[in-house]
Amino acid sequence: MLRSLYSGISGLRSHQAMLDVTGNNIANVNTTAFKASATQFQDTLSQMTSAAAAPQNETGGTNAAQVGLGVQVTGISTNFAQGSAQATGKATDLMISGDGFFVTQLGGETLYTRAGSFDFDASGNLVSPDGAFVQGYMADVDGNIPTGGATGTISLPVDAMAPAVLTTRASFSGNLPSADVDTIVTRDLDVFDAAGNRSTISVNFTSTGDGEWSVTDAANTSSATLTADGEGGFGVAGTLVTASGVTVDLDALQSFAGETTVAASVVNGKAAGTLESYTLGSDGILTGVFSNGDQLALGRIALANFVNPGGLEKAGGSGYRVTANSGGAVLGTAGVGGLGALLAGSLEMSNVDLSQEFTNLIVAQRGFQANARIITTSDELLQEITSLKR
Repeated sequence: MLRSLYSGISGLRSHQAMLDVTGNNIANVNTTAFKASATQFQDTLSQMTSAAAAPQNETGGTNAAQVGLGVQVTGISTNFAQGSAQATGKATDLMISGDGFFVTQLGGETLYTRAGSFDFDASGNLVSPDGAFVQGYMADVDGNIPTGGATGTISLPVDAMAPAVLTTRASFSGNLPSADVDTIVTRDLDVFDAAGNRSTISVNFTSTGDGEWSVTDAANTSSATLTADGEGGFGVAGTLVTASGVTVDLDALQSFAGETTVAASVVNGKAAGTLESYTLGSDGILTGVFSNGDQLALGRIALANFVNPGGLEKAGGSGYRVTANSGGAVLGTAGVGGLGALLAGSLEMSNVDLSQEFTNLIVAQRGFQANARIITTSDELLQEITSLKR
């Protein structure tokens, strides 16, 4: 049988594979974070018709004569070039700008993906569209995130609370001008105990004449004296008074003539807060915003990288799994150790280049047609041979 017939068949198979790969690329032109593939060909074994000969005294050397036996697909590689950003405005849509993969758990299997179209489910878990749990590091009660250990599912604790803070210090600022003797200026402060209960304490400023003021708490358990220095200040640094266990700093007060504007400028302490909203930063940290004004870290999304990303196996659903040639996953966080930063409110688009893919379609089509012509030509030769005897 003619060797060209089988060479043509191998060409048909190989170019059919190229058409399949190219068609899949075009089909996924709008798939989030899809990475295009490319087909590589190589020739198959060649049949030796005559071996090479070394030069002799009276004859020169001759080269080997070989007839090729066709073509085969040597590999289908994945192009992990960065795709363009597509702004969505959705807080849980994440794009990796740079190297790295999100880590997910689906059915007990760890998969890796560049597609960051995530959302929180009814249990508060951050999941992908197919229900895979996004992995990362959860924070402790103080907002500290222990990275480097085992990863877990990133979740939004909807019942989380920011702890109450005991009020221990307050300060007054503003203007306290000279006034008639026994003029009293009272200012109230809202303070909190360790359980977050709110109460009000009062600080009284009583004029003793000549720009001097006596400062006491409502129970007269602590007092301080402020004396104007004639230059718009009271001249004594670090003036303090204690009111119901709260240390009140008076050093920022001024004594210019004019309106009385003395007011509490800083009061620490706050009530316990409930979770109201959240943000996702470029470092992958999930931050909770609480009703008392606190912002506490709740967790941090983990990223993974590989020595050979091209060795990963496509697992469907825009996911990849580890193979023997990809190397193990090296876990880390966004912006650290060569991993890319995260861009919230955006998704990575497919890196399929349609102009290149349509060119590949033409090349594959013409290659398929040429190999089909080899088969028809070989068939004509075989027909001619069989018609020699009639």
